[in-house]
Amino acid sequence: MSPTGASAPAPDGARAQTQTQTQTQTQTQTETRAAGRRMRLRSLLTEHDVDGMLVTSLANFRYLSGFSGSNAALYVSASDPADDVIATDSRYTMQVGAEAPDLPLIIDRASIRALVAGLATHGISRLLIEDSMSVQAHLDVRSTMRELIPVAGIIEGLRSVKDEAELASLERACAITAEAMTALFDELQVGWTEIRAARRLEQLFGELGADDRAFETIVGAGEHSAIPHHQPTSRPLAPGDLVVVDAGARFEGYHADMTRTVIVGGTEAAWQAEIHDCVQRGQQAALEACVAGTEFAVIDHAARGLIADAGFGEFFGHGLGHGVGLEIHEAPMVGPRTVGRLGCSTPFTLEPGIYLPGRGGVRIEDTIVVEPGGTRVLTAAHRGPRAVG
Repeated sequence: MSPTGASAPAPDGARAQTQTQTQTQTQTQTETRAAGRRMRLRSLLTEHDVDGMLVTSLANFRYLSGFSGSNAALYVSASDPADDVIATDSRYTMQVGAEAPDLPLIIDRASIRALVAGLATHGISRLLIEDSMSVQAHLDVRSTMRELIPVAGIIEGLRSVKDEAELASLERACAITAEAMTALFDELQVGWTEIRAARRLEQLFGELGADDRAFETIVGAGEHSAIPHHQPTSRPLAPGDLVVVDAGARFEGYHADMTRTVIVGGTEAAWQAEIHDCVQRGQQAALEACVAGTEFAVIDHAARGLIADAGFGEFFGHGLGHGVGLEIHEAPMVGPRTVGRLGCSTPFTLEPGIYLPGRGGVRIEDTIVVEPGGTRVLTAAHRGPRAVG
């Protein structure tokens, strides 16, 4: 013990050893999770008369392998885990070795072609492929394989239910988003441009530990707030503007999504207060409908019906929400025609809006997840009317 009674700091060697042990433990957990995901996929592949599945989409091969590079192909055998193999190019030799060390590796710039050629030498000729595969990749594969069967949604269905590690990463992304957006509103002033506000928010994401922004930040002021996916411009914020800010941070590959609408440089006009209150009540109605087993269309109707009854139905044209995870838009989609029921551990957004062309609009969005103990809002931050600047 030191004279003050505090523990003496560990020597540099001991600290390095502890850090290495922690990193090794984390990597082992990642490998175990990825292997478990491939086993779940394998159990679904047995329903098809195929040798295995070729995975080429970025989010799906990251989910199944842990590898986060931008060029790869993954083969998941329908019968034998030892036959799983990943291919990428030489830029990622060290990265794939660190992120997916449990998988046999092929290094080749033409990753898909090289992987399929290797499979063919082992008598593998009948594959499931993702329906999102590019035309060029399909041509590369078709020349070698006897039969290709496009499928949709198999891996995406697995991804929609998040494990504890995924939820922890998403929760951190959402916490960063909420903290950064709150900080932005504390700084926002009349005269700032939409672009300045967007870039400042993204800077705050980085300062708070995000990997990157989850998608292109939306900032729409005044009449631009009535454009749901407005791209920020050099338009300055003027007194009395409604300002819609829709953004998200990305953390460990997981994407947050959050929208708030504020009034800048003054108090809300009566029409602004009316639509803000209507959207907020609509979102709350949808949130209260989010009980495991509820049909997604029923959740959508909870918000859409309230907004329609208030006379604004024609001004809410998009779906109520969407799943989030390794992609900013993933299963499930939540809309009036969505088929399916809400399950636990499936995070998604609730984002009703009212958009009055040429005047302004309001959207309020949160990322939520239903758990056995109830519904949890991951982007917890002030939703009510707020004057800034």
